[in-house]
Amino acid sequence: MRSWVPVLFFLASACSVLSGCSQGSFELGAPQILEGPAPAGSMAPNLAVGLDERLYLSWIESRAGGHALRFSTWSEGAWSPPRTVAAGDDWFVNWADFPSMAVLEDGTIAVHWLVKSGGEAYAYDVHVALSHDGGVTWSEPVRPHDDGTKTEHGFVSLVATAEGNFEILWLDGRNTGLTPHGPMTLRHATLGVDGALTGEMLVDERVCDCCSTDALRTGDGATLVAYRDRSSSEVRDISVSRLSESKWSTPRSVHDDNWEIAACPVNGPALDSNGETVAIAWFTAAQGMPSVRLAFSTNGGRSFGPPVRIDEGRPYGRVDVVVADDGSALVSWLEGSDDEARILMRRAHPSGTSEPSLVAVTTGSRSSGVPRMVRFEDTIFVAWTEPTELPRVRTATLSMSPGR
Repeated sequence: MRSWVPVLFFLASACSVLSGCSQGSFELGAPQILEGPAPAGSMAPNLAVGLDERLYLSWIESRAGGHALRFSTWSEGAWSPPRTVAAGDDWFVNWADFPSMAVLEDGTIAVHWLVKSGGEAYAYDVHVALSHDGGVTWSEPVRPHDDGTKTEHGFVSLVATAEGNFEILWLDGRNTGLTPHGPMTLRHATLGVDGALTGEMLVDERVCDCCSTDALRTGDGATLVAYRDRSSSEVRDISVSRLSESKWSTPRSVHDDNWEIAACPVNGPALDSNGETVAIAWFTAAQGMPSVRLAFSTNGGRSFGPPVRIDEGRPYGRVDVVVADDGSALVSWLEGSDDEARILMRRAHPSGTSEPSLVAVTTGSRSSGVPRMVRFEDTIFVAWTEPTELPRVRTATLSMSPGR
């Protein structure tokens, strides 16, 4: 079996890849592979920057008879020794539906994972636990949904708020077990620091069954969620909704790609913001032409401008996005080639894009997972699963330095 060793692309000059010389205010350095905390047998990484101004990396480890959810924090130029959130032998572990973390300003951590609820392949529940001591101890997990159906509940987005609670959004299959077969829904609940759940609400009554969601707090204090919608005619484009004054807005399409597909592409959108600027990246194959697209909003996600194409012609999708201080965005995605796939990153403005940079070589198989990316201070962190015989979570950094 081929060993998938990351291949790094060096960015050498002020006008190099992603520097955006004519319109940018920073240069992005060469990717640097980190000595990671996750061992062989790890997968499903995720990254989060908490309101406590710390960086968190989570992942799943295979163990005899089951799995464990672990995490590490970035401190003084290295990942800390891992801590275990939970372990079990009845988990639902999947390359596309993976755990997430969110952290309040006081350091309270919320983490979610998935536990099987029945014998059907996609019968599983969302479990969320809290820690008030940096991950040393954890509360008993709660489920944000109370329907009790043995159906799919997953693809969670967790948002930590300045008010001191967590917004939870998830795909909820309680109607899919009905006769006739009902649609997947998008739902929301609020979790307090005391572990109490309140305000379960329906956000969208018909959505794509197994594409990931993403959510964030905008500059005006609203919660914005992005997801793949689903019309009665099987058009599955990206929609957004805003939670403001305890009410979700009517879902709105980001762009009318008009991708008609009678199946779930398992390829969700990604959001990031900086002030009132919001960027959204997504994959589509409308009209039989696969592409990765990026659009910007200057009003907190109420509306978006026309999309910019990001990919190089053979995208797998699996996107992520970071908004820089100057309003540009960095987008990561998987791009195919003859015998492999590459994790690429490209800087974009509403008016155009730079040349792409290669972060790592991987595969397009499901075992390579969904690469994750965040900005922490003046550094971009990337995490992905290296799909060797024993998969392993890898991390890399790309420094952001002032442009000349």
